[in-house]
Amino acid sequence: MDRTLMAKLIAWKDKPRRKPLILNGARQVGKTWLLKEFGRTRFSNVAYINLDHNAVMQEQFELGYDIPRLISAFQFETGEHIAEGETLIILDEIQECPRALTSLKYFCEEAPGYAIAAAGSLLGITIHDGTGYPVGKVETLDLYPMGFTEFLLATGNGNLAKLIAIDDPIMIDSFSSKLIPLLRQYYYVGGMPEAVAAFLERGMLEDAREVQNDILRGYERDISKHLSRTEAEHAIAAWESIPQHLGQENKKFVFGHIAKGARARNYQSGITWLEQAGLVTRVRRVTKPGLPLRSYADDSAFKLFLLDVGLLAAMAGLDKRTVIGGSSIFEEFKGALTEQYVCQQLISERGLAPYYWSAENSTGELDFLVQDGSRVAAIEVKAEENLRARSLRAFKDKHPDITALRFSMSGFREQDWMRNIPLYAACNAELWGERS
Repeated sequence: MDRTLMAKLIAWKDKPRRKPLILNGARQVGKTWLLKEFGRTRFSNVAYINLDHNAVMQEQFELGYDIPRLISAFQFETGEHIAEGETLIILDEIQECPRALTSLKYFCEEAPGYAIAAAGSLLGITIHDGTGYPVGKVETLDLYPMGFTEFLLATGNGNLAKLIAIDDPIMIDSFSSKLIPLLRQYYYVGGMPEAVAAFLERGMLEDAREVQNDILRGYERDISKHLSRTEAEHAIAAWESIPQHLGQENKKFVFGHIAKGARARNYQSGITWLEQAGLVTRVRRVTKPGLPLRSYADDSAFKLFLLDVGLLAAMAGLDKRTVIGGSSIFEEFKGALTEQYVCQQLISERGLAPYYWSAENSTGELDFLVQDGSRVAAIEVKAEENLRARSLRAFKDKHPDITALRFSMSGFREQDWMRNIPLYAACNAELWGERS
């Protein structure tokens, strides 16, 4: 499978002052496969070491940070000869060995010629500054589930992936009859690499759902493993409530919807754990579209999205006919899947941090606000071709300097005050317009 992050890995390899690399991301997003493929295609050989339950290698790090000794230990462990600039050293599950993480500082300072990359999950939870994290001595990249562009590449639609990246809205619109069914397929299959691979093997959507359910069960086991019993119960309850929250017209996370009498103080730590583990995205409310947006964020008001649209469909129990073909009883939740999809595209393919805005009197709301360079873009999301955008228009009238965007199944359309961008081309930065 082609992953767009490969280009950044290649750029890292070619840097003259390369630091050790940490590839961070939630479990099951494809970190190990990507690093191994990177090593296979760009280096002479790969020395792969998994630190999970690896007492021998953990002991080597406990003995200290003598680089020649560690290189020898790596060679004995892997059977690979390690040469500077020719071998990719992969330390997988590095969060299981904090001293291995600390060792990256010494590789950076004393042996920068070695190409060493680490893969980790839960790093924001298990490792903290002051307890071994090599601040300033590593480069970090984040890996997310496959975006729609990567899904197109994986399903043999590379030409369509190239098409939605060009600055030619008329050409893009002319292929909407092919892109829309593929987008609906992506809503169901999602971007978890194992689910995509299972779907591609036989072309059966049900195979992807089986993998998705296994992944969801694995995430719940992770929650129970890393939190106390009470904290885990609260975290799982918040996690399981996400489809219900997103399925409502007002998607703001309300603790009372988890259980009668639920209070924020009981669930905040669990939600923070889910966020740090990469399992959810917390989209905070902003009070005004000022720069930087983060300074206007209200941490007490937020929406929670999952890491993957396919996992949301699985959690909601949506069958393939409902998602692919559509149904009158599916209308309300269709908006949830669409907003989930857009949220993912903003993060993984555009590298933007999403927020949302709502009026204090609850008479208006914008699905997303993002800071795109030196401008703020206000985004309204429509699941189909409904082109009414009253909240967006009112917001634009009040804040004329913002960029107004609407994502829908309709084709590209430019008006004097806003642009409509097809959902399948949401990642195309050129269609957003010139940066201010």
